[in-house]
Amino acid sequence: MSTQLRGTGSLLRLALRRDRWLLLGSVLGFAGIAASSASATAGLYPDPASRIEAAGAVNASAAIVAMYGRIYDPASLGALAMFKPAVFGAVAVAILMVVVVIRHTRAEEESGRLEIIGAGAVGRSAPLAAALIVAIGASAAIGAATAAGLLAAGLPAAGSVAFGAGWAVTGACFAGLAAATAQVTTGARAASGLALAGIGVAYLLRAVGDLSEAGPGWLSWLSPIGWNQQIRAFAGDHWGVLALPLAATAVTTAAAFLLRRRRDLGSGMITERSGPASGRLGTPLGLAWRLQAPTLLAWTIALAILGPVLGTIAHTVAELLNSPGMKAIIEQLGGRQGLTDAFLAAEIGLFGTFVAAYGIVAVSRLRGEEAAGHAEALLATSVGRVRMLAAHGGLALAGVAWLLIIAGAGTGAGHALAVDDPSQIARVTIAAIARIPAAWVVVGLAILIWGLWPRATAGAWVAYIAFILAGEFGTLWGVPQMVIDLSPFAHSPLLPGPDPNLDGLLWLTVVAVAFLAAGTTAFRRRDLAP
Repeated sequence: MSTQLRGTGSLLRLALRRDRWLLLGSVLGFAGIAASSASATAGLYPDPASRIEAAGAVNASAAIVAMYGRIYDPASLGALAMFKPAVFGAVAVAILMVVVVIRHTRAEEESGRLEIIGAGAVGRSAPLAAALIVAIGASAAIGAATAAGLLAAGLPAAGSVAFGAGWAVTGACFAGLAAATAQVTTGARAASGLALAGIGVAYLLRAVGDLSEAGPGWLSWLSPIGWNQQIRAFAGDHWGVLALPLAATAVTTAAAFLLRRRRDLGSGMITERSGPASGRLGTPLGLAWRLQAPTLLAWTIALAILGPVLGTIAHTVAELLNSPGMKAIIEQLGGRQGLTDAFLAAEIGLFGTFVAAYGIVAVSRLRGEEAAGHAEALLATSVGRVRMLAAHGGLALAGVAWLLIIAGAGTGAGHALAVDDPSQIARVTIAAIARIPAAWVVVGLAILIWGLWPRATAGAWVAYIAFILAGEFGTLWGVPQMVIDLSPFAHSPLLPGPDPNLDGLLWLTVVAVAFLAAGTTAFRRRDLAP
């Protein structure tokens, strides 16, 4: 074995031991979601006629096509059952693989543990190789378990395998991207931010490309998420498309190993300017800003691009509708407002959900600082616990608000240019601002969990995923309304549009403040965790 890869087996066993519950839960969770969606859809649409009608309504909606993609075989039970999980499942698998790769590469390097490991008989590229083996292996396991779950649900074997393979190669593709971004930056969160921005851009390209009347447009073919769609499981099973994400994985993986050999441990291809901790950096807020700014910048760029593009297509929704039944469906999607407003409300709601994930990422910096021992050193000075928490928590709250304003203003600007109505900028921006309290609830919950159980910060991600699943699939799975109402996203007003219900804003704000207060109190009373 090359000296560069010496020790890969030992690091692989260590990574699997550390992530065994996360990976096992993910494999079973993804397979369970796919199988339950297939079973539920079979009960709702038992015959081809009902499936054709439902698929026609979906394909006639620009908003639904932008969010989930098209259904390419209207009579196919599998195509109808899996059109939602196909996109959101691929995005979720991609995010999981980014987390796994960054956790075992740049995060370990940033904490100093790789320097200790590297002092032994471990090659320079061994940690990267181990992380990629874990991530790609987990992607393959998710794909295999998903295919088995779909088979158990009664779907055709070829389509089940194609669908599972699509999730598997998408995960591998973004694992390679994360491996490359881990070599570019000097911080784990900046590396994660770049990789997550790549997922966002891929989703955007697919969304815009799928809206092409000929469908899919060329933009879909530039997106790994779009490639997953074009495998067309249960609708022809285009196996050749699998070569595209596999080729992309090979390129990004090779690039990651090349970059790793060309840089020193602890450095990145983009270097940070060193200097004394003076001026603004000498305060807890200045330090928190320095740590969180790269990630916030990456999210800002992604939303500044995504918003205007979606805004420019909002006015075309009515032209793409050819079914009276579809008009009722899309109006339900965005409330009682008109079709264009329904599309805008749906997109703003999607932004609100995505941005809440940034809030969890920002709060997780507190756990990282605590685990690395930096919090202990900081608190040994005149800085108190509340002041440290206020710096990071305040930036998380402000970052969420900033990102939603950027998304709303960008979407409004794109829509304003398309319809030649400058007033749309303020109108859509206000709609985005109305989504801030729900995202703040997620931030507050993350702080509460960290304040109570610092080693259980992953619970914030579990709750976040549960909120999304309840909203997206709750009705399909027959989840009681009281459970769906536990999601903060269910209480945001549907804006833009007439007669919005604003009562939820007050209660969401109260809940967010309560979570923040409880988390602060818990942190003040507990010991620092290693």
